[in-house]
Amino acid sequence: MEYRYKTKGTCSQEMIIEVEQNIIKKVTIIGGCAGNTKGISKLVEGMTIDEVIEKLKGTPCKDRGTSCPDQLAKALEQIKAERKIHK
Repeated sequence: MEYRYKTKGTCSQEMIIEVEQNIIKKVTIIGGCAGNTKGISKLVEGMTIDEVIEKLKGTPCKDRGTSCPDQLAKALEQIKAERKIHK
């Protein structure tokens, strides 16, 4: 299933996340630092939602209080809550 998440406080504007069961199949990040966002997207493919949240949540970027990785974790938390996914 495909989910869209509007980011807050980052250079990226939107994340399109494809999830099958609890596994991340694909992440497309619109905007942001292209090399970093493409790298993050490739790294998380095949990981579970919980693995990615655990690794990325709270990652800072400058003094913004968030980052693209942190926003991805927040998007996945939202997906998890909407789908009521458990470990």
